[in-house]
Amino acid sequence: MKYRELIAAAYEARKASYSPYSGYRVGAALLCADGKIYTGCNIENAAYTPTVCAERTAFFKAVSEGVRNFEAIAIVGSPAGEPVQFAWPCGVCRQVMMEFCDPKQFIVIVAKSEEEYEQRTLKELLPQGFGPENLGGAERS
Repeated sequence: MKYRELIAAAYEARKASYSPYSGYRVGAALLCADGKIYTGCNIENAAYTPTVCAERTAFFKAVSEGVRNFEAIAIVGSPAGEPVQFAWPCGVCRQVMMEFCDPKQFIVIVAKSEEEYEQRTLKELLPQGFGPENLGGAERS
């Protein structure tokens, strides 16, 4: 699968965004090694701290179902309306990705449309990341 299907799934997930405070709607679609896609949207909270990003929503859904092998994530986000900017993942989301993904192999795709997107490896986005290997050889499973 190339990235169009993944980007389309992120667009669809964005429709469920609960963002009454910022108006910034984000959808994410996480591609697992087995080809399954988990989606997520951002979910805001009046207290702000409990807010969760679309990327983490997708990861937590997958991990809670026992999935631990991921290949790529597509992210679509911008203020309400059609996306007009690339929505790169925040630092917390990059750290969650680091927990479960090989930073040299995992691809992060940000899109304005199925035709207009950019991609980077997690290593490019988090060059000096801290992961399981830093804690005495813990292995990803």
